[in-house]
Parts: sequence; C-alpha cells; structure tokens
Amino acid sequence: MQDHSRYDPVWRAAEPYMRVRKNDVHLPLAFHWAQALLDAHPEADRDICSLAIMLHDIGWYSIDMERIIDEGFRSENFLTSDVRYLHEAEGVRLAREVLGTTGWAEDTIEAVCEIIDGHDTRAEPRHLNDRIVRDADKLWRYSVIGLSIASDWFGGSLKQYAEQVERDLPKFETETGRQLAETELARSRAALMLHVL
Repeated sequence: MQDHSRYDPVWRAAEPYMRVRKNDVHLPLAFHWAQALLDAHPEADRDICSLAIMLHDIGWYSIDMERIIDEGFRSENFLTSDVRYLHEAEGVRLAREVLGTTGWAEDTIEAVCEIIDGHDTRAEPRHLNDRIVRDADKLWRYSVIGLSIASDWFGGSLKQYAEQVERDLPKFETETGRQLAETELARSRAALMLHVL
C-alpha cells in the first residue's frame, strides 16, 4: 500500500477551491481510482497523475454554481460549453499556485498543468498519464456516491444516469479503467436496487 501523505500539503492548499460542485467528494474519490489505475500501470508517473487528478477540477471554484449546472451539465453541447474551457484555464492557474506554494518542481507543475488544460475538452489524450487521469475522472461516476451526485447535475433519475454511464463504458482510455467501471457499476446498481427502482 502506497503512502500518500506526501500529497497532504497539496490537499490542504487546494481545499478552499474544492468547496464547489461537490469537488470535496469528487476529487478524493477520483484520486483513489487513480491509485488503482497507477498500480495497474506502473510505467505511468505516479506524482504527475496523482497531482493532476487532485487538482483537475479546482477551476470550477471560479464559476458560479448556477452557470456550472446550466451550461456545464444541462446545455445541449455541455462538453464544449464555455464554462468547460474556463474551468480548465482556471484550474491551470490555481494548480500553478497550489503546486508552487507547496514546493513542487517546475517540470512537475508543467506536466500537471498540461493534463489539466484540456482534460474535458481535448478530443484525444496525449500520453498514458493523461489517459489515467481521464479514466480516474470518469470512474467515480460509477460509484453509489458518484451516481447520486452526477444524476442531480444532469437532472435525471439514478436509473437514467446509470444507463448513461453504461453507454459511456467504451469511452474509457484504458482496459483497466473500463473493467473497474463495469465492476463498480454492477455493485452500485445492486446497492441502489436499480433492478427494481
């Protein structure tokens, strides 16, 4: 089991920016999924992936919550909405601040920010580290907590959202990510009684 305490100063520095859009739930859960993916892909850079997943969505802090939901989740073209690009740009700005004040090297900061910038809007991942962060960002949605929170963002029922994330399984960047998502979705469906409700 990995010791993740070296990231504690980053968590503390980022915490003020996590108090929006349930990022105080999303980011720690996505971090744990990233660790599982990193265990399966030891050739990836653990620090860069871990820091990128921790900070990838802190840019939502700079955007009004009503705008986040209306434009970022419920608009017709939500994945290419202005707020998606804005949260990435703000995420890069805030990540530079957080990582700089917590003593990370400039090359690490650059690599982390390169992933954050475009993690939602870039059509294709650039490398394995990028693929792992993208998969960890998706994986939390397959948990009971993720299904519950995200179904509210998208304005549908739990069952509808579970069906949506099942349709999204082919979008995973790694086979490990897809397998983890399938297993977690089966657990979540059973726990939420979605075969009945």
